[in-house]
Amino acid sequence: MSSLIFSGCRVTPRKASVLRGLSFVNPQRGIGIQNSIFISQSTDPHFNLSFEDWLFRHSPPERPLLFLYRNAPCVVIGRNQNPWKETNMQALRIRGVPLVRRRSGGGTVYHDLGNTNFSIHLARRAFDRGTTSQLVLRAVMSLGVARARLNDRNDICVGDDKVSGSAYKIVSARAYHHGTMLISTRLDELGDLLRVDKPTMVTSGVASVRSPVCNLQQTSPHIEHTGFVNAVVDEFRREYALDATDDPTQYIDESARVLPYIQNGIAELKTWDWLYGQTPQFTYTIEQAFAWGSVTAELSARHGVIISCALHAPTAPTSVSQALAQLSASAKGERYGSWPAPWQDGDSRQFSDDDNDRPEIREVTRWLTGMFS
Repeated sequence: MSSLIFSGCRVTPRKASVLRGLSFVNPQRGIGIQNSIFISQSTDPHFNLSFEDWLFRHSPPERPLLFLYRNAPCVVIGRNQNPWKETNMQALRIRGVPLVRRRSGGGTVYHDLGNTNFSIHLARRAFDRGTTSQLVLRAVMSLGVARARLNDRNDICVGDDKVSGSAYKIVSARAYHHGTMLISTRLDELGDLLRVDKPTMVTSGVASVRSPVCNLQQTSPHIEHTGFVNAVVDEFRREYALDATDDPTQYIDESARVLPYIQNGIAELKTWDWLYGQTPQFTYTIEQAFAWGSVTAELSARHGVIISCALHAPTAPTSVSQALAQLSASAKGERYGSWPAPWQDGDSRQFSDDDNDRPEIREVTRWLTGMFS
């Protein structure tokens, strides 16, 4: 059976069918791109974000590109955000919704199949956030949403409610604008997973701008994913004078995983170092009253690792304060969210020689486990 070689990978004709628009530009640099419009048939957020990054890094500098995709339920945080400040981590775990950190800045968003993502790539010198936002706005208005407008952040709103938020990335000669479009998203899930109340967590990272949101279907029930995709494609072709015959839409599925850059990108997005280790430095101070006294915890973390922790209990018995000091010392160097390990029945840990201390330390450990998760 004949095959094609892509950046050191052997691709059979069956898998090559979705890669027809990809060809060598420079054998020393890897794969270049012939097509301008790509639609993903995958709903894997790790794949879609890695394919988007591959397009961004390998496209000819002057070529406008459009990438459209949907993801299975997930929460996506910005490159410079704190996941513990932005998301309800316990709700994510309970509902089995993955957390993903993207490679661009901006705020935290919830994705599901009721949300469609667009990504517009341009030469840096031609990049303008207002122009790309207007392109998507025209697509929405062409579907009959007369009240759609841009706010001062270039978010698309219907009335006072936001239906689309955006993020941006600029590297060397290329730039992109990517964003969400809420069509029929589970807004209850969005609210529950992004509802966080940690006012005493102070982070140097980028905070999300909280805004009231709505779905396009709330005002225009006929709009669905395919219609929105077609509208954006049409506006993109008009804006950049692209002919559908000479430059047909390229449909992509996960057979593109054969590309080493995408394989490595997917693997990186799933690592602890990327997902949590990129977290900017933050501090968190909390207080809790117990029957035997109040405890204040002051914690500092950098890159997701605890660098200091102090537990103060001024009215607690001396033996309890000593045990808390030992517990504090055990935090340094531990990953935030993994310390302290929950105290299980039958646990043989000792923080002092006095067995009478253990009930108090168990209480504090259970409290910290819940607060720091």
